[in-house]
Amino acid sequence: MPWAEVSTMSLRHEFVLLSLKAGANVAELCRRFGVSRKTGYKWRERFLHGGPSALEDRSRRPRRSPKRTPAPVRTAVIELRRRRRWGGRKIHHRLHALGHRHVPAPSTISGILKRHGLIDPSESLKHQPLRRFERAQPNELWQMDFKGHFAIGTGRCHPLTVLDDHSRYSMALRACGNERGITVQQALTATFRCYGLPEQMLMDNGSPWGSDAEHVLTPLTVWLIRLGIRVAHIRPFHPQTQGKDERFHRSLEVEVIQRQCFRNLSHCQRHFDRWRDIYNLERPHESLQMQVPAQRYRPSTRAFPEHLPAIEYGLGDQVRQVQDHGALSFKGRWFRISKALRGYPVALRPTTELSQWQVFFCNQCVATIDLRHPRARS
Repeated sequence: MPWAEVSTMSLRHEFVLLSLKAGANVAELCRRFGVSRKTGYKWRERFLHGGPSALEDRSRRPRRSPKRTPAPVRTAVIELRRRRRWGGRKIHHRLHALGHRHVPAPSTISGILKRHGLIDPSESLKHQPLRRFERAQPNELWQMDFKGHFAIGTGRCHPLTVLDDHSRYSMALRACGNERGITVQQALTATFRCYGLPEQMLMDNGSPWGSDAEHVLTPLTVWLIRLGIRVAHIRPFHPQTQGKDERFHRSLEVEVIQRQCFRNLSHCQRHFDRWRDIYNLERPHESLQMQVPAQRYRPSTRAFPEHLPAIEYGLGDQVRQVQDHGALSFKGRWFRISKALRGYPVALRPTTELSQWQVFFCNQCVATIDLRHPRARS
């Protein structure tokens, strides 16, 4: 049994004084004080050679630590953490990439960070590993969203982010002054010219890519569909469907936005561009087996057309034009489709259900109509 926690020094001193008396039974004293005979004799010897002060606990730290992390490496670890806010595994791989010799293990790096107060244990518990899903190839799916806006010297900044699902490569990180469709379209045009077109884009149900379940199409998503990009929306109140982009937003918040007071949008964009390069080219990604996104990404082979292609349908399609109020006439009935499609031709194709027809705009099914009910289902 160990010494009692209260007045440990006084108990040791009392034990030693009693054991040094003539005729003292040391073994019996050890039993009564709840220590082993080895421990009891140890304290007797220390007291005889050093007096009461020798009864204090001594440091168990080894006199030599031949495998101790060198001071320059510890400094590099701390500097990377303060600049990038990365964890042990990312710092380990980054130090290797920078050519450091004798890079410590990720667990050792985490220990260095904890000893210097750079890791909050409560925060670590929040970041548990999740089951991840990703597309098999780059450009199969891009995730797009606005990160929450924040105040700057001249108003507010609305960061627009576009991320490749397979590689986590950031195609766009734009400091926008608003969340209007024309603003997003201009940003996407520059992105498409650089990286080509994806097969599909995933976004939430908010403006400017959709307002609610009844109005999933907007002028912006109509433009994307005309480019041959399939448009998908997450289920309402399920932001985890865009988990990769949400995680990107968290890193952006911690590593950039919280660290600066921005004067204007240009000031924001300079910091965004600098951090985006670090994210794509330097920052190891745990879900990519510690590769950087640039190692897994390649541009799309589908080039951006400077002029929108003509809308064409098959010979067997029933083609109708969506009217100004967002509805079309078919078999003597009106069906509301979407105001975003007014003036555009759409194709109606039968389904296995005799009364139901699918409505296609270009190559995407945008609604299903039922002849028994004059209402379209998106």
